[in-house]
Amino acid sequence: MLNRYDRSPPMSGEAEVKYLDGDFRVVRPGAFVRCSVTGVPIPLEELKYWNVDLQEAYATPEAVLQRHRALNATRK
Repeated sequence: MLNRYDRSPPMSGEAEVKYLDGDFRVVRPGAFVRCSVTGVPIPLEELKYWNVDLQEAYATPEAVLQRHRALNATRK
């Protein structure tokens, strides 16, 4: 039986994540990662968008599009 002293504390701080195709692996535990475009924290349970090649996380589809446009602009 667990009591309040036996429970592990909730995760806090920034996690380090390895982004894979369709999944990700937590390298260093934490509660969130930062959006590479906006810098806003993204709770791991809400992480939906990332780029495997760039190893970047994105908070919203708009942030993904913004990064995509920026990358295409530098290639021209």
